[in-house]
Amino acid sequence: MMSHGSEMWCYHWKWKLHHCLCLFTTYIICMQQAAHGCYDCRTVLTDPSGVFTSPCFPSDYPNSQACRWIIRAPHGFIIQLTFIDFDIEEAPGCIYDSLTLDNGESPMNLCGITAKGLSYNSTGNEMIVSFKSDFSIQKKGFNASYVRIAVSLRNQKVIIPQVPDIDAVSVAETVSVPELRQFTLCFEATKGNSDDNDDWRVFSYTDALLRELFSFGKTTKGHFLSISGTQCILKNALPRNAEFFTGTFQQLCVVWDSFSGTVGIYAKNTYHVVDCPEIYDKVIPGNGRLVLGSNSNEVSSLNGDIYNFRLWNFTMNAQTLANLSCDVKGNIVDWENEFWSIPTSALKAENNLSCGSYLIPSSSIEPTSCANLGSLCQATVNATTPTPPTVTTNMPDTNRNDKPNNGGLFYRISIVVSSSNSNSVSKVHDVIAEWLNRTFQNWNYTVYVVNISIHPASIREGARQKRSIKSFSALALLVYNSTNNINLEEEDIRQKLISNNRSMEEGYQLHTVDVDPVEKCLAEENPPNYFWPDTRPTVTNFTFCHGSSVQTASRTCYLGLQNYTSYWGQPDLRNCTENAADIANQLLNLTGEGQQLTSDKVNDVVQKLKKIVNDEEIDESLGSTVVTIFSNILASSDSVLAASSSEALKTIDALALKIHFAGPSMSISTRNLALGVSSINSTSFKGGAFSVSPQNNASDFQIDFDKNQTSAIASVVLPPSLLKNLSQDEFEVISRAQFTFFNKNGLFQDTENPANLTSFVVACSIGNLTIQDLQDYVKVTIKHTKIQEDPKPTCVFWDMNKNGGSGGWNPAGCQVDAESNENETVCLCNHLTHFGVLMDLQRAVTQIDPQNTKVLTFITYIGCGISAIFSAATLLTYIAFEKLRRDYPSKILMNLSTALLFLNLIFLLDGWIASFDIDGLCIAVAALLHFFLLATFTWMGLEAVHMYIALVKVFNTYIRRYILKFCIIGWGLPALVIAIVLASANRNASHIYGKQLYGRDASGQGGDDFCWIKNEVVFYVTCAGYFGIMFLMNVAMFIVVMVQICGRNGKRTNRSLKEEILRNLRSVVSLTFLLGMTWGFAFFAWGPLTLAFLYLFSIFNSLQGLFIFVFHCAMKENVQKQWRRHLCCGRFRLADNSDWSKTATNIIKKSSDNLGKSLSSSSIGSNSTYLTSKSKSTTNTYCKRNSHTDNVF
Repeated sequence: MMSHGSEMWCYHWKWKLHHCLCLFTTYIICMQQAAHGCYDCRTVLTDPSGVFTSPCFPSDYPNSQACRWIIRAPHGFIIQLTFIDFDIEEAPGCIYDSLTLDNGESPMNLCGITAKGLSYNSTGNEMIVSFKSDFSIQKKGFNASYVRIAVSLRNQKVIIPQVPDIDAVSVAETVSVPELRQFTLCFEATKGNSDDNDDWRVFSYTDALLRELFSFGKTTKGHFLSISGTQCILKNALPRNAEFFTGTFQQLCVVWDSFSGTVGIYAKNTYHVVDCPEIYDKVIPGNGRLVLGSNSNEVSSLNGDIYNFRLWNFTMNAQTLANLSCDVKGNIVDWENEFWSIPTSALKAENNLSCGSYLIPSSSIEPTSCANLGSLCQATVNATTPTPPTVTTNMPDTNRNDKPNNGGLFYRISIVVSSSNSNSVSKVHDVIAEWLNRTFQNWNYTVYVVNISIHPASIREGARQKRSIKSFSALALLVYNSTNNINLEEEDIRQKLISNNRSMEEGYQLHTVDVDPVEKCLAEENPPNYFWPDTRPTVTNFTFCHGSSVQTASRTCYLGLQNYTSYWGQPDLRNCTENAADIANQLLNLTGEGQQLTSDKVNDVVQKLKKIVNDEEIDESLGSTVVTIFSNILASSDSVLAASSSEALKTIDALALKIHFAGPSMSISTRNLALGVSSINSTSFKGGAFSVSPQNNASDFQIDFDKNQTSAIASVVLPPSLLKNLSQDEFEVISRAQFTFFNKNGLFQDTENPANLTSFVVACSIGNLTIQDLQDYVKVTIKHTKIQEDPKPTCVFWDMNKNGGSGGWNPAGCQVDAESNENETVCLCNHLTHFGVLMDLQRAVTQIDPQNTKVLTFITYIGCGISAIFSAATLLTYIAFEKLRRDYPSKILMNLSTALLFLNLIFLLDGWIASFDIDGLCIAVAALLHFFLLATFTWMGLEAVHMYIALVKVFNTYIRRYILKFCIIGWGLPALVIAIVLASANRNASHIYGKQLYGRDASGQGGDDFCWIKNEVVFYVTCAGYFGIMFLMNVAMFIVVMVQICGRNGKRTNRSLKEEILRNLRSVVSLTFLLGMTWGFAFFAWGPLTLAFLYLFSIFNSLQGLFIFVFHCAMKENVQKQWRRHLCCGRFRLADNSDWSKTATNIIKKSSDNLGKSLSSSSIGSNSTYLTSKSKSTTNTYCKRNSHTDNVF
């Protein structure tokens, strides 16, 4: 009984324990899932500004986290990251939990509370933030904000390119360098420590022929200044054997004038004068090209960085150069963005540049408050008048006596530590970091150590022991939170460090200790009428806007973590800007009637309108003013509008998307621009329509919604299925449709294809969505601005991505409807954008319909394939049978077949290769196709020359090395032409050869990419002109040869007239294909006969290899004998002892018979040339004695 009860008791508790374990496991799993699921921490951030946090913030972050945020901005911006709150498990070297900040230069590990309230800048347009946590100890984590900053060139250095023409840094094309007889040049540069090269250029100024006119650099003789090809060695001013430029920026100013023949050098606060009589009265020509680095592959560029390059066209004296400030701008070239063309890869932002304004934006995030900072507080100081205010904290020169309610104080700690251990810098860093944290733990003052940096240093010889001792300098930032109103002296910090020297790890010893308070940002006026007092780091000052007693401006004193110094941020004057309506009215007056607008003025107006549209709330009144301003701008000439057209179009689109209106629709009509916006309900959308028509007795236009006006000059009809392909998210955000009408076309300038735009331009869009690949077409009807008697319109849309982002016309997705007439064009498009009508987009009078295009393409490819096969068969036949290629005509035929074979093969592969979209490969294929086409023309011409020699000049004509000379002409002449064409491209073959779209129909649809000649001049000269010369020569030879054949055959009396006609006809046909007479069909493809001759051209020329095989290989008697002797069997096989050749007497006797049987260079020449070659040995002596009767080449 006891046993049974005991078993029951055990079973009962086992069941309970099992149940508890299940519940505990379930709880652990759920908690882990909850922890891991509270925040997606691996993402890419691309917004202009934003906030992100550690997982589960402000609650503790979970264990075992691996987060990664990639913050990206467009080129020309950097990222600034500010930690509003920061609390991560602290450990030496951040070996447990840590946040890694990669600013594009060097990753930085952060932990503890060190980064709270601090800001970090990226060096490029991307910053990567990584966070990891281990399996134990959670903290609150961090809360960070980021913002993108437009970087001025004053805040960036340039990495000098080392390869000319690849990412070259040059003065902008808009900057014109005048003729110089004197100049002052200043710049700063660095040079890599590992670079021992003593032959380099800092900059080079060349003319159009790449002749160097002006440069500065160094050779083995020393530093030099080159003027108009003459070098002046600066032997007394700059060192010859040592480097002037080092790893840190060194400023150098050069002064020259042609009247004195001297060069002034200002370097390291010293002015030197160098006599250079050889550059006396020299002149530097204008309108050259100035690049940083070398402009030649033969000379290296300075391996380093350059900054603040400025050039003046006058001289400065030593006193002026000594007082030269950053505000003195170069009047020829200055270190500003508009003066330079610099690839993004060559730019690098830095905070410590001599003329840089620190990279702190007018952030959209409010200044950090004391409540958010907690113990590390950021104080604010208010000023109530625009005069220099008095700081209520009344700080002395050092910040140690600040009152506690003004937040944390900052101290720089500089120490030198010696080590007898052979440890790495990273190990030393960990040792010092651990020692500092241990030193200040549980002290009477609440202090934190921030960002320790370690560098090798040197100590006095007397301090060295017998064993090797290494010395390191450490720089650290100490933050003191004076929460108990207790002052902290620098000497207290110093003594605290000295007293804890023995607590440092064995092998390490403290040598020197320096403690300094971080300086305040000094009082200054920036901009005018805005005064900022002396301010401690991390403190934000506020003052009233100039002329206002309500609105305030702010400015923050920031702390730089590179050298622990304070610096002013940019003033935040957002609240001090003028009213948007007032600015718009000023712009309206500026662009009104009678105002002369230049390109620069228009660009300024567009930029201000862009700011208004992007930053302000746009109501109907402000929107109407903006549309009127754009209408005024459109009245300007195309040249004035060209530079700002792309930005203007984007701003107009943004205005239509952003404008607020009441009611179902809104329209704004002006003289040159009309804008209409209509509300739409995505769930009940059943199509829509917009139309614009002229108002009676008014110059403006009228926009109508949901009805078609009979007098409309443009209309857009939206199909009911317009919104069917949208995603659910896109479907839900749709609220409006926008319609824009342009009476002037100045904003639509296609630089690559300046086509004839013969209509108004209309644009239609739905919200901010991209509508494309529609099931049903959008119907766009546009009146022509001119009546077209023979209209051949092309419906096009404005593609913002063409021509490097400046935009261009694109016919894709649109076609011309049959309802079009001479007054208007009806376009059917499967997408929404800006629409227009072009006339003769292909610049062809007659377009081939799609059906004939497909047939011609089919014939061409099939014919070229067949031609390639039979050209190869002809070539293999003559290669395989040695007896066939003994005579000259056979060798000429082999060369022609080779050229035709490769011409057809490359043509067949061209379209496939073009699909890879590799520019270099496409250029190579186009050049090869061009070469073999010219080689084919040339060998056809040589066939004609050989016939003339064989039939007309039969006797007394001996040409030494006959075939060799023919090969030099046949292959060398085309190669020479191609070489000249490529040389004329001036290292840019893409201007001559490249990928183009061929075979588009009349509406601009269809077509295939093909690698061929892009330049029309090159095509007409080297293809059409080249063939024209060969064609005329071949026609002449054809007539002469046929006269000879008919004359010889006419003497025969044993043939009937029918036989003679058939023989002559066969001779004509064989000669026609051999001499390429069918290529002449291209000259007759004009007017109504175009299509017929295009068919003839495609059929006969694509099959030329087949016809040559038939008439000049298969029908030749000696070829047939070789085939039968070696390839046939049975009764078709020819015996080896059959006759192969005849004697010279028989050859002469049968020469005309052979001509009539198979007329070709291979038959004609095989008789006459065979006779010449056979008799050459017997007449050699005669030829030498009677050379005046022969033509010897």
